[in-house]
Amino acid sequence: MVKQPQLTQPLSTPVTSGDVARHAKVSQSAVSRAFTPGASISAKMREKILKSAVELGYRPNALARAMISGRSGLIAMLVAYLDNQFYPLMLEQISRRLQESGYQVLLFMTDPGDQDEVVSRILQYQVEGIVMASATLSSELATECARTGIPVVLFNRYVSTLPASSVISDNIEGGRMIAKYLVEGGHERIAFMAGAEDSSTNRDREAGFYKGLAERGHTVFERVVGGYSFEGAAKAARQLFGKPDRPDAIFVANDHMAFSVMDVIRHDLGLRIPEDVSVIGYDDVPQAAWKAYDLTTVSQAGSQMIEATTRMLLEQIETSAVRNKAAVFPAELVVRSSARIPRG
Repeated sequence: MVKQPQLTQPLSTPVTSGDVARHAKVSQSAVSRAFTPGASISAKMREKILKSAVELGYRPNALARAMISGRSGLIAMLVAYLDNQFYPLMLEQISRRLQESGYQVLLFMTDPGDQDEVVSRILQYQVEGIVMASATLSSELATECARTGIPVVLFNRYVSTLPASSVISDNIEGGRMIAKYLVEGGHERIAFMAGAEDSSTNRDREAGFYKGLAERGHTVFERVVGGYSFEGAAKAARQLFGKPDRPDAIFVANDHMAFSVMDVIRHDLGLRIPEDVSVIGYDDVPQAAWKAYDLTTVSQAGSQMIEATTRMLLEQIETSAVRNKAAVFPAELVVRSSARIPRG
């Protein structure tokens, strides 16, 4: 057997910023400014330095720069789940906004109950800020983040006792609008499907819904829990609508579960929407407008929430001042064909 010769490539010495400075005949600080977003440097000087960097094969070492400057330029984004289409859309836009401002985003996934453990790992990366979506953290760890100067913004969540900022839509008023719409549509047996019992979004949507029903002399016909999951919503829908005395309308705490409920009602039980059952969701994700669902739902002010989240975070990072701020944006009922339209 002929032994094949093994080709080895000698390790090359990394090109440094000093090499670039000498090649471009500029100072090392000028090289640093050329690779720092927003730094003061002329276009001509930057072009000259970048040309030298390309010729030498230089790539700035972000870790080394972070050690020198004390700034990592990293933002952590913590998410409990991405099944709900609302979150991938929002997180993509937040990430783009942060990147445009010169920061890089690290995505961390968590399961219910282990958020604190994940946040503890996040802090080892010396991040400059944290955005939490579909997740929250304990008051002890929130206090630790504030003490070390790391701002935390809860997106679509809030915990009033935490030293963390929050950005939400008016979920109470959103739930109240849905109750009004269904009662005025002539429904008598109106059910509610909850999401995650411990989430502020679910609590507020449910509270507003019950308030709206009470204002019109109604109470909820039956309550089930879908857990914000597609499978959980399908199971709860079969339980709810498989009985002879079934609801004639249901408010589902988010669109992701509402799609599952509609599939069960139509395809498993052979009922018609909205003739037999009206369905209303929450979030107004793009799929809600698909003709297969055409879901009546509540729209959150996504662009305003994204703007507020990035602004709050960057202001606190740049001023080195952690604050407890809150922003609440109005919700809007989007009428489609999945729920009976009130007369007049």
